[in-house]
Amino acid sequence: MVRVLGISIGPQIAWALATLVALRLTVFKVRGVVPDVPVSHAISSSPASTNFTPPFHTSGRHILDSEGESIKLASINWYGASDVNFVPSGLDVRHRDEIAQLIKQLGFNSVRLPYADEVVVRNPVVNRSLLSANGDLLASTTDVGKPRALEVYHAVVESLTKAGLMVIVNNHITQATWCCGIDPCDIVWYNDWLAGGIFCRVPQSEEQWIRNWETIMQPLAKNPLVIGADLRNEPRGLWGTLDWDDWATAAERASERLLNINPSWLMIVEGISSANDLSGVRDRPIRLTRPNRVVYSAHVYKWSGWGQLYPFSKRSYPDFAAAMNWNWAYLLTEEIAPVWVGEFGTPGTPSAGDRNYWSHLVQFLAEVDISWGYWALNARKPTGDTESYGLVGDGWDWQSVRWDARLEDLRGLGLNFSL
Repeated sequence: MVRVLGISIGPQIAWALATLVALRLTVFKVRGVVPDVPVSHAISSSPASTNFTPPFHTSGRHILDSEGESIKLASINWYGASDVNFVPSGLDVRHRDEIAQLIKQLGFNSVRLPYADEVVVRNPVVNRSLLSANGDLLASTTDVGKPRALEVYHAVVESLTKAGLMVIVNNHITQATWCCGIDPCDIVWYNDWLAGGIFCRVPQSEEQWIRNWETIMQPLAKNPLVIGADLRNEPRGLWGTLDWDDWATAAERASERLLNINPSWLMIVEGISSANDLSGVRDRPIRLTRPNRVVYSAHVYKWSGWGQLYPFSKRSYPDFAAAMNWNWAYLLTEEIAPVWVGEFGTPGTPSAGDRNYWSHLVQFLAEVDISWGYWALNARKPTGDTESYGLVGDGWDWQSVRWDARLEDLRGLGLNFSL
């Protein structure tokens, strides 16, 4: 027998379920009508925090620093260490210190830095060409000339915090690849229900997942600007079937172990249904032995909205706002806990659906005045294709920044930069 999200079933049935996932079978509910694209309007909220004194804790809807000042995160996602190349992108073009300074100049105060469990389990040697602008890493690694993924990851964290940026470490996926597809090996934090890992390149139990977290965080325990752990990216079960209680229980186990390493870290817990749904927190909050440690996280994209015919790209603003309030914003208005919208984004050249989603989201984020994290900084995807959501071009410098409406809208959400 094997375990599928807490249920014991035979391996043949488990793989049949996975096959159904691959066929993308789902049931839709009709909701709303397709609206016209609204005219965007200027709206702004409080600025991102530029002065802060770690460590941090929570109180009601707020993240507070050690002096009791409210902290607003304006984060950027810098990906690559969760993908097939095992390291954050751009290190072949610019030194990591220069990229950190660029992020700072753009007005972000924090970075969400994803990693894959495979990086921890295998700690593979990194292709030297991917670090051609970081020669010091080639010369200073333990095995000279053969830099390993974990060494590079930790070096990038040090460069970011040296620039005064807060860092949120994120466990993005199990097997290093572009996230997030329908591979059942990666949809949750464990995959040992798949016949003991026969079908997965990187088999992983829940205990292994927690040990991986301990491995990656232990060397960062004394860095005051490593502020916490985003425990798992977009847990979603078999096509949206994950139960909140299963995830909450696992998040508590991992959090307790990490807080034994550093009791001051924030534990960031994403919603289910690809981080879109935190409605279960109302009846079943995360409970830790150390108080005031939990920040919840939602992701909102134009295609978000599991099990409904109309994604957010086709909603009216009242319908969109109602979904946000039901899914996660009630945690703010009822002073239950802080929420960080850790991923959202749109192309530099948006479609009508992109514009509809984006204008609604920007308006809502400003109205609730929330911490956020834009996806993404990157110029290109691991395939070499242009990252249409990215904010920098191939130069990974100020001259290559994509100065379009997105950055102006982020400034309305508190991003601190000046031209």
